[in-house]
Formats: sequence, structure tokens, C-alpha cells
Amino acid sequence: MPAAFDVTALRAQFPALHQSIHGQPLVYLDNAATTQKPQCVIDAVRDFYLHDNANIHRGVHSLSARATERYEAARESIRRSLNAANLDEIVFVRGVTEAINLVAASFGQTLKAGDEILISALEHHANIVPWHLLRERQGIVLKVIPATAKGELDLAALPGLITPRTRLIAVNQVSNALGTINPVQEICALARAHGIPSLIDGAQGLPHGPVDVQAIGCDFYAFSGHKVFAPSGVGALYARRPWLDTLPPYQGGGDMIEVVRFDGVRYAPPPAKFEAGTPNIEGAIGLAAALDWHAQQDWTGIARHEAELLAAATAGLAGLPGVRLIGTAPHKAAVVSFVMDGIHPHDIGTLLDAQGIAVRTGQHCAMPILEQLGASSGTVRASFTCYNTLQEVESLVRAVRRAQQMLS
Repeated sequence: MPAAFDVTALRAQFPALHQSIHGQPLVYLDNAATTQKPQCVIDAVRDFYLHDNANIHRGVHSLSARATERYEAARESIRRSLNAANLDEIVFVRGVTEAINLVAASFGQTLKAGDEILISALEHHANIVPWHLLRERQGIVLKVIPATAKGELDLAALPGLITPRTRLIAVNQVSNALGTINPVQEICALARAHGIPSLIDGAQGLPHGPVDVQAIGCDFYAFSGHKVFAPSGVGALYARRPWLDTLPPYQGGGDMIEVVRFDGVRYAPPPAKFEAGTPNIEGAIGLAAALDWHAQQDWTGIARHEAELLAAATAGLAGLPGVRLIGTAPHKAAVVSFVMDGIHPHDIGTLLDAQGIAVRTGQHCAMPILEQLGASSGTVRASFTCYNTLQEVESLVRAVRRAQQMLS
């Protein structure tokens, strides 16, 4: 039998977890917003600044050569982590928001008034607003896969939403607000059967285990480093090479061109064509360290552990009077959103912080689904990851009960 998952040993790798907040041990339950970083990621960024800090690609000196080597090695770490077929299918971006804006800006140039983009009711604003910009500029039509009262997609409605004008299906892998895990492989297969490209927002997917973009069958997949134990301001867009060959650049500037004259330019081949300007070099190196760390983890054991956390948090919070869980899909990541009768989520979050517990309150950049589920003022969201413990779940439930008593 494999060794049992050791959460204590894993927690020891995360320095930020071992501190006190307001005199209480930190209980960090805001992982859907950003994760803490293991020491190996901190060391990788520090080492770059100490030894290899230089700009990449065009320098002939040793520091530039070393920085370039580490930056491009990071691209290979991403390719390997996503099981992309080719290295040049990986484009560095600031995160999922920029990745989706890149697709909207580049792919969007092929769209005409009346063309349709199909998203879901569970989307983060990052996969809603860029399409509204195209609607305002070019007259595209935005259509939405509905969600049920439990917060899961109504897939039976999906085929009826596809028409000859559908140009892209873009959905998230996991809902950031509710934790619902979407059947992205099934959705991508349906898109492919209709000859429609698909985009997957993987911001909340990759943090909970390995991802295989070839198995998913998507044309585009985006993720953010800061949600997968890496630095902020860096992420990646996977795009199948035929799209990168045909789509126009997203931004213009240095490093994305081969020839520049005043009467014309010739762009560099992908992925450089989509990476204008000096990138977040240290972020890419930290991202590679995080993904290499990620690949070494026992994700079977972590999946069991996170399922236990979710079950305990769900049962504990649902057992409190006046608490209503928002998003009760049967297939969920370790995210619990809830509201409390007569008490604003921000007030609950403030009292939890006073007890050392970090949660997220508000609408989580997912206003449409929260309004549909009767939580227009937002929710309290506790989001768990591999380094959280059952003891922290118990601390959360006790703290919510105490906050309820104080505010009632």
C-alpha cells in the first residue's frame, strides 16, 4: 500500500503558514484567490535575483544567456505539466485574465456581427467581460449555458445552444465561486464534433491535480501561477499550434518581431509572436519551480485529503442554524461558499480574521451565478488546498459559530 498522505510534512514546506494573526495561529482558507508558496519557489526566485538577473533572448553576455536558458526551461516545465504536444504551444501571460483577453483580441478579429460565443453561467468575470467588449465593438452575440439551483451546468441545454454561428465555447474547469467541477472533456468533445474551438479557464483546475490538455481535447487552456503555488503576475496560455500560426498578434513591441521597417513588419513565429516586451522572467522561473514541485506530489492522496476537508466543512457549516450553503453540486473541488441569515458576508469575514482565519468575502468576480442563487450580496468562501488540515476545518466552524453569536 502507498504511504498515507502526510499533510504535516507538506505544510512544513510553506513558510507563510507558520505565523500568527491577531495572536491566533493562521488558518489560511483563501486558496481560490491565491495559494501560499513552498520554499523551493521562494528559493528559485531569490536565486535568479542573486545570480542570473538579466534580460532575455538578445543579450550575448553570460547573465543574459543564463536567464534565457532558465526562462525557456520554464516553458518546457509548463508544456510537460499540461502534456502539450509542442513547446511552441505555450505562451507566457500574466494569468488567466490576460490569456482570455489575448484569445478575445486575436481570435475576435475573425468574428463578424451575429457570430456567437458560448460561455457558462458559472464563469468568472475574466471569461465574461472580454466577450462583452467584442459584443460592444463588433456586435457578437454572447450565449450562456444555464446552471441549476445546485450550481452545476445544465448540460442537457448545451446542444440546443449550438448553432451555425457558434464560433467558440469557453468555460471554466472549476467554478471559483462554488467549486463545481465541470465536465470539460465532454464539452470539448461536443465542440469538436461541431467543428467549434474550445477554451478552458483552468485557474481553479490545475491547483487540484494534474492536467492533460490533449486528453481534455481543448484548443486553448489558461492558468494563473499564483493559484498553483507560484508567484503572481505570471501564467500561461496553451493553444494548439494551428491557432497560433493563424491568429494575429495580441500586442506589438520588442521580441515579437523578426523585421521592423517603417513600411512594414514581419512577426516572429509562435510563441514569440504573442510575447511582446520584457516578460516576468523571475515569475516564469518561480512558476517552473512550482510546477516541478506540483509534479512530485501524491495527487491521489491529496485528492482523498481534499475530499475529506470538503466533506467536513460542508457538514460542519450546514449544521449551523441560519447558514445556507451556496453551490451544492455533487462533483466539487474543496470550496465551500455560504451565507448567514441577516448577516453581511463582510462582517463574518472580519470576525473570522480576528480569530486568525483568512477567507474571501464578496461576489468573487462571479456576480451572475451568485445573483441567480440568491446571494447578490456575496458569500463567505472557504477554499482549501493540499496543505489545509481537518483541525483547520474545525477551527473555521467554531469561528463561524462564534461570529454568529456575536452578530445575532
